[in-house]
Amino acid sequence: MTDFVQVSTATETRDQAVRLARSVVRRRLAAGAQIIGPVTSVFWHLGEFGTGEEWQLLLKTRADRYPALEAHLLEHHPWDSPEVSAVPIVAGAEGCLRWVEEATEPEAG
Repeated sequence: MTDFVQVSTATETRDQAVRLARSVVRRRLAAGAQIIGPVTSVFWHLGEFGTGEEWQLLLKTRADRYPALEAHLLEHHPWDSPEVSAVPIVAGAEGCLRWVEEATEPEAG
């Protein structure tokens, strides 16, 4: 079995999250996306303390697809410097992981 990761990022609006998720899944950079929100974030940014509302995206992909997924997220994200992070999926149902592997196989040609 291939190694897998769950990637997260966030956007300001639900529509931005849906557009970003659709573009990633359509290009087979992730098998699927879950959009959670709104969530409240508390953070430091540009030297200032803040609180805001965001929509979180959770994306499942293969570890070898992560560099392309990250590049796509950074290029198409509405923010200049978005959070993009990945954590390993250390275990999962065989059928689910097979789905992630197959759904993120780049299309031939």
